[in-house]
Amino acid sequence: MSFPIIAIVGRPNVGKSSLLNYLAGSQISIVEPTPGVTRDRVSVIITRDSWHFELVDTGGIGIVDSMALESHVEKQIDVAIESADALLFVVDSRAGEHPLDKEIAKRLRSVRKPVILLANKAETEILQQTSASEFWSLGLGEPHPVSAKDGQGLDVVLNKIFAMFPEERFTEPEDDEDAVKVAVVGTRNAGKSTLVNVLTGVDRMIVSDIPGTTRDAVDIRMKERDRDVIFIDTAGMRKKKALADSIEFYSQARSMRAIRRADVVLHVIDCMKEIGRVDKVIAGETVEQCKPYVIVINKWDIARERQVDPGKYTDYIQKTLTQMWYAPVHFISAKDKMNTKSLWKTIFDLYDQSCFRCPTGELNRVLELAAEKRLPRSKGRSAKMYYGTQVSVKPPTFAIFVNSAVLFDDNYTRYLSAELRSAFPYSEIPLRIHFRDKERDKN
Repeated sequence: MSFPIIAIVGRPNVGKSSLLNYLAGSQISIVEPTPGVTRDRVSVIITRDSWHFELVDTGGIGIVDSMALESHVEKQIDVAIESADALLFVVDSRAGEHPLDKEIAKRLRSVRKPVILLANKAETEILQQTSASEFWSLGLGEPHPVSAKDGQGLDVVLNKIFAMFPEERFTEPEDDEDAVKVAVVGTRNAGKSTLVNVLTGVDRMIVSDIPGTTRDAVDIRMKERDRDVIFIDTAGMRKKKALADSIEFYSQARSMRAIRRADVVLHVIDCMKEIGRVDKVIAGETVEQCKPYVIVINKWDIARERQVDPGKYTDYIQKTLTQMWYAPVHFISAKDKMNTKSLWKTIFDLYDQSCFRCPTGELNRVLELAAEKRLPRSKGRSAKMYYGTQVSVKPPTFAIFVNSAVLFDDNYTRYLSAELRSAFPYSEIPLRIHFRDKERDKN
């Protein structure tokens, strides 16, 4: 049994995203004084004590979008309403009743699902009193004056949500710890959302030829081969100097956070464009965070028509993204679903590699052989490697005890990483190695 899904609906700029962010306790949805900022469905698990439910933010009903994506947004809203167990209908107590509010209320009355009417932005006593009476005419029951800005009245709303369904619906949370979290990143219009829709089997993400249609990092939970998976689709990244506004700035920040959250990163690259600075930034952040990484070359159907040699293109990747030499490369067409199924095996293989823990005895045998073949030297001083232990997984992290850590530079770290990769099932993932002074560690 899954826990309840509660969808937030309403016209643009009434505070839907602010409501989700307040209840989630973090900036999940982008909040800007610009109508239509939220386009895709954005969801988050809300936890109060041991009670849980999924809260879904949606685009503004009746949005007039600057990129002419109104029909796409409306489709996502329809799906959110259809899949929800209950709805939070948000209106603006400062603006008063709006013609769009009446249209939305009429639409919600026909869905035959519980609806809680929230009169948002009611920070003052006068607004609380007027909104409590003004919105009765919408025919959706008692209006609840709230403030998503500071949380006024939201405890009452939560109690109403918890009273709607049996207790067991709220007390069996999904275990995200065991889920494989996959971040899908890349430049704008590389085909990330199309790929997510194909892999999840759900048209969750808005797909358009217009660059920049995804703004929030969106979590999509699913099962594949009896394993829990969370996909994190992200906004397309571009150079900082090209960021049009604060909405794009925060979208890009969320993309970098998605990499940090992920267990596996799918870097989608448009093969019809040069691998540029932004792709290198993405690769660099992935290396910095030590994340398993898949290079996904998209739109290969076009390249194949133009008889592009995949071997030469692979050479181009290795010369351009030099730090990702160990990463697997997939040539796909997300639009045509070409070679997309093979990504699942790679995703799970990389995740399993990152979870592998070396037997301590075997690890030290490999370290001893590596030291016999090569040890660093500096100004005549000999380095000594005593023993090592694996301290964690995701990523596999090793503490190597030596006589002087300053003697073990980046070159030796790369050498030792290669030795560990050849000896253990780490062939396609990054490793983290820390050298520690044995004498200092004893003190």
